Amino acid sequence: MTQYGFYFDSTRCTGCKTCTLACKDKKDLPTNLVYRKVFDYEGGMWEQGANGTYQTTAFMYHLSLACNHCENPACLENCPTGSISKDEATGAVISGAEETCIGCGTCVQVCPYGVPAVNPDTEKSVKCDMCIDLVAAGKQPICVESCPLRALEFGPVEELRAAHPDAVDGIAPMPAGTETVPAIVIATCPAAKMPGDTEGFVANEWEVAAN
Repeated sequence: MTQYGFYFDSTRCTGCKTCTLACKDKKDLPTNLVYRKVFDYEGGMWEQGANGTYQTTAFMYHLSLACNHCENPACLENCPTGSISKDEATGAVISGAEETCIGCGTCVQVCPYGVPAVNPDTEKSVKCDMCIDLVAAGKQPICVESCPLRALEFGPVEELRAAHPDAVDGIAPMPAGTETVPAIVIATCPAAKMPGDTEGFVANEWEVAAN
């Protein structure tokens, strides 16, 4: 299996959320559900120097995040009905098989990235499927195609890692990816903090938590 994944350039992202809206439109999602979220992460303060002047340590950046289609997905390993699978051609993690998913929300609870959700209309587990229909047709996922700043790329994850050797597999507010091995490659902007950071906070928590 060739594991496909996403590359995200945090030096380019302006937080416009075009990726979120394009995905929402393609998947015809209800108002209270999105598959790709853009986190606004910020922090810092003003500090007074010995001479009485002030300097700021403020920082802010954006993180566009959908399903990371992990190589060892916690959702797949813990689904009690086997409703989550991994596509053999792309490594895409596919959730919510109509005939078996019972909407129990176990996948929601165990995913370290908070990706899966239970669709309130169908009561089935749903999330980003890597736009597997577009990929099968030789196209790019809709989020990648729609990004006006070209902050997203898509392809075999090992090729993305080779093309961007200085990139990492996570920045705050993401957790460390040591257990699930996310298929994501991230170029860090100067303000980026590593997973586990306690200096910053998600400034739009109400927005990302509501979907």
